[in-house]
Amino acid sequence: MKKNKIKIFADGADYKSIIDFNKKYFIKGLTTNPSLMKKSGVKSFTNFAKKILKKVKIKPISFEVFADDIDEMYRQAKIISKWGKNVYVKIPVTNSKGAGCYNLIKKLSNEKIKLNITAIFTNDQVKKVINSLNKNSKSIISIFAGRIADTGVNPDLLIAQSIKLINKKKYKNCEVLWASTREIYSIIHAEKLGCHIITVPNNILSKLNLIGKNLNKYSLETIQDFYKDAKSAGFKI
Repeated sequence: MKKNKIKIFADGADYKSIIDFNKKYFIKGLTTNPSLMKKSGVKSFTNFAKKILKKVKIKPISFEVFADDIDEMYRQAKIISKWGKNVYVKIPVTNSKGAGCYNLIKKLSNEKIKLNITAIFTNDQVKKVINSLNKNSKSIISIFAGRIADTGVNPDLLIAQSIKLINKKKYKNCEVLWASTREIYSIIHAEKLGCHIITVPNNILSKLNLIGKNLNKYSLETIQDFYKDAKSAGFKI
């Protein structure tokens, strides 16, 4: 595949896939979350993370706190941040009751803990997060573009506004991430918008070899697949 300016992060919680993608030159980082871990059958959050970090030692990787109480979030964040120099702590923009985590973000950022602020959907959230961050501390702002698009809203404006605000405030250590990717084209789309990072789930990463594929050839292969499937099924009219 061609060299992209945008950094592609693999998103998943399957141990083997994480280790395999860590070896790929075009994968620049990795992310996971509690929902993906549950789906993959992870029993111990800490054991799983530390097992991964024995192999993933250089590329940035994000692990998310899973508390609802702000003080407990802080405690978990401090522990997670000590697991490795390449670890980013994922902090949700609010807790499950809708209370903003901005003071927590400010506190952790001022302590120079690398943060990945997750589940961002609105411009108001972006502004509050950026105003909470220490510009000298590394951070990622994860905008859930795919889920925003699922509601019928174009996420482009929010992405563009976020990048513009970061540049205006000269937050050189802060990066905008396109999250909840739904298709391969989102990589090209996000790159055109100036996004720094895009997280791509395993099932979509498997389609990377299709980038640049001849569309006439792809059309013919699709027709051939339909024909073969109809024939093998024994369909008759």
